[in-house]
Amino acid sequence: MTQHGRLAWLASSVLMLGGIGLAQAATLDDVREQDQVRCGVNAAQPGFSALDDEDDYRGLDTDVCRAIAAAVLGDAEKVHFVPLNSVERFTALQSSEVDVLSRTTTWTSSRDTTLGVNFTGVSYYDGQAFLVASDLGVESATELDGAAVCTQSGTTSELNLADYFRANGMEYEPVVFDSPEQSIAGFEAGRCDVLSSDASQLYAQRMQLADPDSAMVLPEVISKEPLGPAVRQGDDQWFNIVKWSLFAMLNAEELGITQANVDEMLESDNPDIARLLGRDGNYGEGMGLTVDWAYRIVKQVGNYGEMFERNVGAGSGFNIERGQNALWTEGGLHYAPPVR
Repeated sequence: MTQHGRLAWLASSVLMLGGIGLAQAATLDDVREQDQVRCGVNAAQPGFSALDDEDDYRGLDTDVCRAIAAAVLGDAEKVHFVPLNSVERFTALQSSEVDVLSRTTTWTSSRDTTLGVNFTGVSYYDGQAFLVASDLGVESATELDGAAVCTQSGTTSELNLADYFRANGMEYEPVVFDSPEQSIAGFEAGRCDVLSSDASQLYAQRMQLADPDSAMVLPEVISKEPLGPAVRQGDDQWFNIVKWSLFAMLNAEELGITQANVDEMLESDNPDIARLLGRDGNYGEGMGLTVDWAYRIVKQVGNYGEMFERNVGAGSGFNIERGQNALWTEGGLHYAPPVR
């Protein structure tokens, strides 16, 4: 190839890559044109994403999507929820069937670097645990040598199980199902002695049993499972919007801003509150949003603590303690960069 040919090829390649980048960077425009955020969620995981009595998806993961819709479209209810199983979730995001994936999905290195997706933060710190029948007489996961263990395909649970049993010199028989519904049905039918998944999912599945008291979650947590929303790579603007929608809820809780007092807080002399709520500076402009983007999130969805409590905490049937999902100021892991 001549020097001229190489330069022409290089210029053509740059233009092609630039075109790809521009095509990928249109999520915000697409969302505004369709007037809704298409959000990939779990079909039936109470507390995180499940249909309520009025056939609306409710849960912590769905509220993350509502926060994004409030920030972008001014209306938290402008979300189209797309139920996805664990196998199809990433394909749906990669193929632009959904704009964001908020489906109890663990942030791992391989997912972050090989699937063409970016995780935008952690909405729930979780870990894999074990659900056993209460009358089995087992009090610790170290007593599970030789057990048949139900788990779900296409998740991090399969590898975690293999690692845990090998590290502890124990044997087990995996019984693998395609969905959470099938795995809890298999456990209830006696197909296995133990059901293993993220602790958050086990609490939800336990509530689905005919007699929830017939099963218990063992105390051991055998993995780190940081769950959070993910978007396609190649669109930094949309990545920032989804990321800062979650950060806004965390900052609001830390600053004591709630759904009930957010209008009153507009008059606060605290500079951090003034910046977050749009009274001092325009920190939405860099994301293509209006100045009151974070105000709308808190007004319509609430802060992180409110979202947690009504879906999985004391205000729900799960009564899960904040624990590691508390703010860093309360001994937890949640920490959001400041708006400034």
